[in-house]
This record gives sequence, structure tokens and C-alpha cells, in this order.
Amino acid sequence: MRVVLLGTAAGGGFPQWNCACALCAAARDGKLPSRTQECVAVTGNARDWWLLNVSPDIRTQLTATPALWPGPGARDTPVRGVLLTDAEPDHVTGLAALRGATGLKVYAPRPVLAALTPARAVLDRYAPWEWSDSLAEDGFVLAGGLVVTAHPMGTKPPTYLPPRPTDDRWVTAYRIEDLATGGALVYAPCVAAWSETLDELLTTADCAVLDGTFFTADEAGSAARAGSGTGTGRPSLVHLPVAGPRGSLTALARHPGVRRIYTHLNNTNPLLDAGSAARAQVNGVGVEVLMDGAEFVV
Repeated sequence: MRVVLLGTAAGGGFPQWNCACALCAAARDGKLPSRTQECVAVTGNARDWWLLNVSPDIRTQLTATPALWPGPGARDTPVRGVLLTDAEPDHVTGLAALRGATGLKVYAPRPVLAALTPARAVLDRYAPWEWSDSLAEDGFVLAGGLVVTAHPMGTKPPTYLPPRPTDDRWVTAYRIEDLATGGALVYAPCVAAWSETLDELLTTADCAVLDGTFFTADEAGSAARAGSGTGTGRPSLVHLPVAGPRGSLTALARHPGVRRIYTHLNNTNPLLDAGSAARAQVNGVGVEVLMDGAEFVV
């Protein structure tokens, strides 16, 4: 299974357009590399590619990745569809850029599919797509020889929706296995709290691409106070921090045999700086922070 990290930043990208924090300023000065918003592409046969989330930067990301270029026909594309982990704008608004592509399949949990009902009506007017529940029992098989199971990870609906009853299907993780080789990827860019489910998934995985949004527990609050969160003054998602006794890095240290990669980095996260103490701490545990465009095989 080939994996490409099309984008690795949280919502707003890096530098964030309306943020003048030290990290964003360094990126604008060319001292730190810029990043597009989080999105991944996977394939089991190098012909049929699937997007894991679809960011607002998807056009730029596809254009920067030759394996995802169209052809040989004028409107042929190797992109077969999208697997959504949630209904947050930075993970779904790129669907609009894919409008008109025929035969695409979109997998998402039922609450996410319901939230996207207005958008689905618009997109299906350009070309009908297949919209499927990603939490179907026993999982599903993708073109290219990949088998997928989805696992509930969080109860946080997107901010743009009115209050509603609690549902643990608003945020999911995916386990994607190559049927030919047995290689398995766990993809969980939004994690509110570490769980037994995540531990179990990592024990059966070769690689994990995981939520690294905030480095410390107070960073989310600091980001909101500085105006780096949403327009409501609070972060758009609940994210488990990397550092601390209950942070994801401590949990990941229990899985040294798995390749572990942080993604969805907020513009306030010191992991964006390869020379930071935070990056040294993460690398010391064997966890990686890769750039946009990084490609590897699982």
C-alpha cells in the first residue's frame, strides 16, 4: 500500500492566513516550510487512489502529486473516492473541487452523511456519487485491494450544526489493510482521548498517522485566546495533546514496533519547527513529523 501525505496542517493551513504568531511569521519569512491542510491518499495497486478526508487545498495537493494526475483520457482520474473521518470544514469542503467527477464513492459515518445532506444535493447535480456508511458491519473493500474498517473516536459534531443528542460516530478512525501484503495503516487525525480501541488498532498495524494538532494541553486555550481558533473563540475540534502524562506521545511509546506519524498540526504547534525541543522530544520516542508530499509504503 502506497501512502502520500498530501497535507499535514490543521484547519487554516500553515501559516494561517489571519495569524501573526511567531511560527506563522517564521513561515512567511521562509524560515519554516509552509503546509497545506490535512489530507492523505492511499492505493493498493498504484492505479486506484482513495483520499482520506478532502481538504480545501485539494486542487493544489492533487496538482503537486503526479500519481494523482488525470489521464490517459481527457477526464480520466485515478481518484476513486473519499473516506471522511468527520464533518469538519477542513475535511469536507474539498468535495466541491471534485464536483463533476463521475462514479466517485464517499464513505462516512451516518451522522456525517446527514450533516452533508445539503452539499450532497448540490454535488449530485453535477455527477451522481455513491454515498455509503463507513461504519457498515464487517467493513468494506476498496478498488485496488484495500479492506477498511471504521471505528468511532469522538462525539464532537462540527460547530456549524445546532446542538443535538450525543453520538459517538461524529469522529472516526480508519484501519486500512492491503489484502495482497497484509500491511495495515491506522488513520486517526482527530482524537479527543486515547482509548482501548486505539491501543487495539495499533497492535494490528504497521503504520499509524495520528492527531498531532496541539503539543500541550493548554495550547488549544491559548490558540483560542489569541484568535487562532474558530470565529467562535474556541477550537473547532477537541484534540488530545501530544505531550504530558496523558498525552498521545506517552500512549504511542507503548507501540515501538509501529511506524508512528503525527499530522493535522495546528499553526501554534512547536512541532512545526524541526529545530524545536518539542520535535526532539517526539523524535526521541521514534515518532515522526513529515512534510506535505511525503510518500511511503506500508
